[in-house]
Amino acid sequence: MWIEKLAEGVLQVDTAIGPRYVRLNLKQRAYLMWMFRHFPSLPQQVLTPREQRMIDRLCEENGFASMPGMGTPDATVIGRIEKRLPVVEESFSMRKPVAISSSAVPERGSEAASA
Repeated sequence: MWIEKLAEGVLQVDTAIGPRYVRLNLKQRAYLMWMFRHFPSLPQQVLTPREQRMIDRLCEENGFASMPGMGTPDATVIGRIEKRLPVVEESFSMRKPVAISSSAVPERGSEAASA
């Protein structure tokens, strides 16, 4: 299995529009096999800055293909990078307290003055 990955493996990158596959050279496949030695899938946030830059560079230089192995459905996937969009925090304005409506019952202070 590892020989197949080394010989013809591809990198799967999960994007917002679905999984994409990146073709690699031998050196890149060997490095990625080491990177994915314990896990079949890694979120991009757990990678070192160097590894993140490498993944971004691979995606830019080699481009994406929507089918694994560029036409062969049985291409061996070395590993999967889970690219998540950054979470945007929503800011909610503080609600103002609801104004207390005047009730039909007079206050005690006003009763004493009228009595």
